[in-house]
Amino acid sequence: MNSPPLLVFDLDGTLIDTAGDLIGTLNHVLADEQIRPLPLATARPMLGAGARALIERGLSAAGRSVSPARVEEMFLAFLARYEAHIADESRAFPGVEAALDKFEAAGWSFAICTNKFEHPSIHLLSELGLAGRFRAICGQNTFAFCKPDPRALLSTIERAGGDVERAIMVGDSKTDIFTAQAARVPVIAVDFGYTDRHVSEFAPDRVISHFDELWDAVESLAVVGV
Repeated sequence: MNSPPLLVFDLDGTLIDTAGDLIGTLNHVLADEQIRPLPLATARPMLGAGARALIERGLSAAGRSVSPARVEEMFLAFLARYEAHIADESRAFPGVEAALDKFEAAGWSFAICTNKFEHPSIHLLSELGLAGRFRAICGQNTFAFCKPDPRALLSTIERAGGDVERAIMVGDSKTDIFTAQAARVPVIAVDFGYTDRHVSEFAPDRVISHFDELWDAVESLAVVGV
């Protein structure tokens, strides 16, 4: 019997809008350097490359530099504070739960392939009541490799009990798109996530602007079925 078709999602900026909690945590650690808080609108484009890069971008925006050792201290403080406030403001993007319901009713399964660490990924989804919907939640430290290494996606599909021939990736960045392309998995990009360039520049198979559009995008790919 064939494995059920599988949708593999990125997390931050794709399924969940985590910007408020991430920028709140950034401002918390920047305050220790006597740096004034960055407005969400200013800092949101800094998201998408991980916590260390976010801290470095925040420092740069303030015209400040610190030693690599201090960046590491700020990074560890960021992780601790973020975990304690992981779902203060974070919410699923509009239409996510309705889309999951529709695909689940049609026999699809779901997995997460993110470069967020595994534990906070599970914690976040648990806080939002979504963790149980995914057959696998795989993060940066789940395997010995992470996106854009295609093995991260292929290993996630395997862990979820899926079949690479019946899987589709959904993400918000060039990292997600390049990972899927390298794995030869079709990829749908959302255009509302955390990226400094429009996702269409990276040639995903489809681009959507709302989760209400996901069903038609998947159907148009005509590569899997139940």
